[in-house]
Amino acid sequence: MPERTVQLVEVSPRDGLQAESVVLSTAAKVELIERIVAAGARRVEVCSFVNPARVPQMADAEAVLAALPQRDDVTYIGLVLNRRGFDRAAAAGIREINVVAVATDTFGQRNQGATSDETVATFEAIAGLAIAAGIAPTLTISTAFGCPYEGAVRVDRVVDIAKRAVAAGATEVAIADTIGVAVPTDVTERVAAVRSVLEPGVGLRAHFHNTRNTGIANAYAAYEAGVEAIDASLGGIGGCPFAPNATGNVPTEDVAYLFERMGVDTGLDLAKLIETVPWIEAQLGSRVPGLLAKAGLFP
Repeated sequence: MPERTVQLVEVSPRDGLQAESVVLSTAAKVELIERIVAAGARRVEVCSFVNPARVPQMADAEAVLAALPQRDDVTYIGLVLNRRGFDRAAAAGIREINVVAVATDTFGQRNQGATSDETVATFEAIAGLAIAAGIAPTLTISTAFGCPYEGAVRVDRVVDIAKRAVAAGATEVAIADTIGVAVPTDVTERVAAVRSVLEPGVGLRAHFHNTRNTGIANAYAAYEAGVEAIDASLGGIGGCPFAPNATGNVPTEDVAYLFERMGVDTGLDLAKLIETVPWIEAQLGSRVPGLLAKAGLFP
């Protein structure tokens, strides 16, 4: 039988740091990424090409990318929200972009200044440009499980966005629990619904926030439902700065411990991840919500 595996996509350098009040130096961000890669991460969301006035933590995106060592076995991902961001990312030499489309109008207008359909149309316009430039375009469907302003989000709305993403050329579609309201049964339902409209070769990824302490259970449910990649953030730092009462992402080391104890290979070195947690705490000047670094490995 083939060995069971799951890919954890590290998002602490982007989704983690963007929600923190402390703005790390470029050198500190690069060291964080290098530490994570040394621990085995092979896909890392390293920056976002967005308006620095709105997200000052990401103002040095080009400098971070330029300082990173180029490796054939590591993919650096950049977040873009519009054509200007894509042009910056392409000029900086990014090889994979992640575009965010929002499942509800109110969250889209407050977060990105656009309706849900407008955010999907942005991906449709960018995806072709990315493919022509040799850049892999992935789409994350934000608020795919619930919206803080409009409440529950219908499954068919998420499926419709996924269909449009695939038609536009997405290499991967991610469903994101942006405000941390999902439970495992929601995950099972939505993964099945989205998978049914994906074409062969299009990956499926999941992104969970631990706002209501269900994130790790949801990560397990996503794996059992056949999701190939799951986003996670070292120490559980970050989350969406535009979501009310948001807390952190699922902690990389906690999720990796879960899978490794289940016999599922993540390719990550838990000891090295744990060693990096006090380092990032020192950079941020605060404790992180992840638990494995506090409790230690077993056995």
